[in-house]
Parts: sequence; structure tokens; C-alpha cells
Amino acid sequence: MTLRLALFDMDGTLVDSQGHIVASMDAAFAAAGRPAPDREAVVACIGLSLPVVFERLAPGADHADMLAAYKTHYAAARAKAPAPTFPGIPAALDALGTEPETLIGIATGASRRGLRAMIDAHGFRLATAQCADDHPSKPHPSMIAAALAETSVTPVNAVMIGDSTFDMEMARAAGIFALGVAWGYHAPERLRAAGAQAMVETPAALVPALHQIWES
Repeated sequence: MTLRLALFDMDGTLVDSQGHIVASMDAAFAAAGRPAPDREAVVACIGLSLPVVFERLAPGADHADMLAAYKTHYAAARAKAPAPTFPGIPAALDALGTEPETLIGIATGASRRGLRAMIDAHGFRLATAQCADDHPSKPHPSMIAAALAETSVTPVNAVMIGDSTFDMEMARAAGIFALGVAWGYHAPERLRAAGAQAMVETPAALVPALHQIWES
């Protein structure tokens, strides 16, 4: 049996965490006495590791204090109400989980604590889970390389599924198929420009699209 890997981004692909992220970024800037960035600027950075986000949004600021404020606010928001999955995602993951040859993983710019909280909240069953605490920020291919090594899946049998340009660039850098999703935070045309080899419009289309990729 040839193993294959469906490697998902988390924020914007599996879960709709935009509200938590924007509110936590506002709290981080308020703690530093700085005006909050535009929502569009924050959303454009979702997918990058937090230190890189702060370098982009607040060059020259005390990022350590801002990062601490962000994490404190996000943890409180998550404890009150975890970010929900996008409609149709649980069904798609359940369908993939019934296929013995298909492994499911996550590669996220979130922290290990944030990733673990989402796994616990939604019951994600994963063969591999890669996060920002252990790797350079996307689009560096380190997360994908580690996921392939951990699952013993060859690049030709792996697909990166994500909503951001960083996911598509990471997939291409790692030599695996880049599948963009249209319900996330970056526009489809941006994903195509960043290297998406195919797009899916809804979570219901995920499993058929993956089968088509693996069988082609």
C-alpha cells in the first residue's frame, strides 16, 4: 500500500480564526501604545509565524512585549470560544480518515500550544503536526520536509492544502502539490500567482480533488 499525505494549513483552511487573530493583534498594539494596523494588513499576514508578523507590522517595536500580550489575549479568547471549523471541514476530514492509505497532517504558523488547543477542541486525528515553534516561518519548506520524514510519504504522494500564498510557496519549495482553497483569507488569484496548481471552492470538493491529484 502506497501512503499519501494530505497536509493542511490550519488558520483560514481548517478553522476560521480571523476574529481571534485580529482582536489579539489589536490588544498587542494597544499594550505597546501603538495604533492598531488595518484589518487587511493583519489578515494578509495570517499564516506567517508571529515574530515575522510583528516584524512586518511593527518594525522597531518591542516585539517581545507585544508577542506576550498577543498570546495572553488569544489564549483567553480561545478558552472562551475556540475558533470554529469552516462548514464542511469535519465531514471532509472524516471521509479522508476512512481511507487507510491516506494520512492527515497539519503545517501551521501557530504555536505548539495553539495547535494543541485546536486539536483538542476539534478532535483532529493527525499523523503529523508541524508548527512554528519547531520550524522557520512559512514559506520555508522545513515543515513539509519534517512531515514527509515523519510519515514516510514521498513528495509525489503529498499535497499541501492551504488558503495563503505562504502555503503555496512552501509547497512549491518542498516539491509537493500545492492545492489552494477559496474560502480562506487570501484571494484565489493570489494563490494561483503564488504557485497553486489547483483550487477547490468548497470543503465538499476537497476529497474528490485530492483523489484526482493522486490518481493523475
